[in-house]
Amino acid sequence: MQAEQYRIENENEILSPALIYYADKIRENTRRTIEIAGGAARLWPHVKSHKMRAMLEMQMEMGIRRFKCATLAEAEMTAQAGAEHILLAYPLVGPAAAAFVSLVLQYPQAQFYALADDRACLLALDSEAARRGASFGFFVDVNMGMNRTGVETAWLYDFIRAIGPLQALHFSGLHCYDGHVHTTDLLEREAEVTEMVAAIADALDRLEADGVEIPAVIAGGSPSFPCHAANPDVFLSPGTVFLWDAGYSAGYPDLPFTPAAAVLTRVVSHPADGVFTLDLGCKGIASDPAGARGVVVGLENAEALFQSEEHWTYRMLPGHEAERPAIGAVFYVLPTHICPTTSLYSAALVAENGRITGRWTVDARR
Repeated sequence: MQAEQYRIENENEILSPALIYYADKIRENTRRTIEIAGGAARLWPHVKSHKMRAMLEMQMEMGIRRFKCATLAEAEMTAQAGAEHILLAYPLVGPAAAAFVSLVLQYPQAQFYALADDRACLLALDSEAARRGASFGFFVDVNMGMNRTGVETAWLYDFIRAIGPLQALHFSGLHCYDGHVHTTDLLEREAEVTEMVAAIADALDRLEADGVEIPAVIAGGSPSFPCHAANPDVFLSPGTVFLWDAGYSAGYPDLPFTPAAAVLTRVVSHPADGVFTLDLGCKGIASDPAGARGVVVGLENAEALFQSEEHWTYRMLPGHEAERPAIGAVFYVLPTHICPTTSLYSAALVAENGRITGRWTVDARR
């Protein structure tokens, strides 16, 4: 991975650690995503990776009109940006149901959708919406095998048939997220997706026979959405593809995306022979998932020893001790997981053509 494609000309003016978004790379990743989808109208991407209104506006300029959110703050930010369709893809329990209804009423220009995998919660949400004069759609969340949320495929038909008439909410379709698909080999990944889709085919056929229309299906995450793209009847919901990261780059070499975010860091100490420390602790780069937390571009001959809150200590590999970087040397780290890394910062510096040209705030960080 070439260090020069991430280097900033005026890096000596940037306090470290600093999160950097490369706008030109983000645009190219977005263009490639639209190309794979066969058009921007098929995309229903997640905003949790960036939580930024500025990036939403960039994507809307490129034709994307539908967005998926994980939090109420993200949903509000997306509505403020002028998105036309907003799905809050997270269970609404407790006071979150009333807060969601308030959002619907506050931003009537947007079409909101909730997620449902529990009938009692759905009825409570419907009652709250009816009481306050709100109306919106909901998607049934399908457990495609991740076992995180959703209705198991074996019970999908029964769940939908048992919903019954609602006062204020209308059935908008199925949400089929398969975030557990981590198969590196493309053919194996495609086979895995095909098997999952087949698992809901029986329920869909039975519902159709009963005259129950499935208005829309939202399917796929970043690794799997190209596998779903062959079905023109589904919306596609990648999230990380626009930023990409070191983890996805290593796991899915067949996908045509480039890491578009990095963390600038500096060497701050030489505490022992062959050892050096970066000013990038776990408060500056995500510790999720377990394992390597990022790739230091251009630092192939060193290994990480440990990381604490504000420090990341490395050791040069045997035979390379003389190559230890000087105190003050600047490096660019591609996070293994960009989504939780972004939420550690209040803003990202925006780079184009090798220079910082702006600043995007992480608006829905709260």
